[in-house]
Amino acid sequence: MAVPISQAWTVATYVLGQKMKGRKRYPLVTMLEPLYRCNLACAGCGKIQYPAHILKQELSPEECFRAVEEAGTPMVAIPGGEPLLHPRIGEIIEGLVARKKYVYMCTNALLLKEKLHLFKPSKYFSFSVHVDGQREHHDFSVCREGGYDIAVEGIRAALAKGFRVTTNTTLFDGADPNSVRAFFDEMMEVGVESMMVAPGYTYEKAPDQKHFLGRARSRRLFRSILSNRKKGWRFNANPLYLEFLMGKRDFRCTPWGMPTYSIFGWQKPCYLLQDGYADTFKELMEATEWANYGTESGNPKCANCMVHSGYEASGVNYTFGSLKGLWETAKATFSSVYPDKGALDLLNEPAKPHAPLVQIHTATTHVRETEETTV
Repeated sequence: MAVPISQAWTVATYVLGQKMKGRKRYPLVTMLEPLYRCNLACAGCGKIQYPAHILKQELSPEECFRAVEEAGTPMVAIPGGEPLLHPRIGEIIEGLVARKKYVYMCTNALLLKEKLHLFKPSKYFSFSVHVDGQREHHDFSVCREGGYDIAVEGIRAALAKGFRVTTNTTLFDGADPNSVRAFFDEMMEVGVESMMVAPGYTYEKAPDQKHFLGRARSRRLFRSILSNRKKGWRFNANPLYLEFLMGKRDFRCTPWGMPTYSIFGWQKPCYLLQDGYADTFKELMEATEWANYGTESGNPKCANCMVHSGYEASGVNYTFGSLKGLWETAKATFSSVYPDKGALDLLNEPAKPHAPLVQIHTATTHVRETEETTV
């Protein structure tokens, strides 16, 4: 399986419990951002474009634990920024594992080998390594030559120590579907537990605005990538969400499904948008005008979004909403080859070449480089 049975069972019982209580809005994953600073400056990132005094701030372990307990979700994702730059990240992970939360810590793996000693292998903890494709494409996406090789080296080192390791891949316009499929083969050969894949979100602050995918192009790309798939590929995603990416399903966004807590508080309304902050999780859920978000709302910021933080919870909710949902999810899980001759034709189309790799420097780059060398 793509995830341990114990994790799947914990999530299933949690969701069913929420439904039995009659809750229409409930979170699935807490997105915990203990810091924003990073040791990369990716062109498609909208999370690191802050002044130096903001990038120096970080959440304490106690603040992290309080937020996770407040949301009450069975799973926690720790994005960033680069979490390995946090001086107490080992303590944060240890505390969440002690609370029996299933934790996925995102990392670009530049520091993974030298930081492995801070962590202990556990069924509750997984490194989610950000790898955006094969060597050339990944290095282009993260604006750093050699990034792919460092990431794979870190993955192998973590696997050798007995850690759970998954990958997290963001695709942009111009991605070569044949290369992405070959990348899936590479990650399965390396030995990762499973892979997560999603289209990039159009962050307003991202330096590169030209390569974000619209919905039609996203469906076309994911249809070509995920149809006619190999049985050995394992994905860390609700299978119905993957069908949504392929254009086989139409879900409404669940913006409260993966709420985000950071140095500013609870981010309104979701991980991707910053329309203010709430001091408590209760305030976030009760004071946010949820009807103003999602594709159906007409909000232009949501128009092209198909990201897992908004739509995977929709797939999970559908799964446990009826016997039909359970049956369709089981079918998608165990019969997931998706033969499609038209998708094979798409694979024969020439891929768009991308521009040469350019390292992006900003006013905050020095802060990130300094933190990498001193933490």
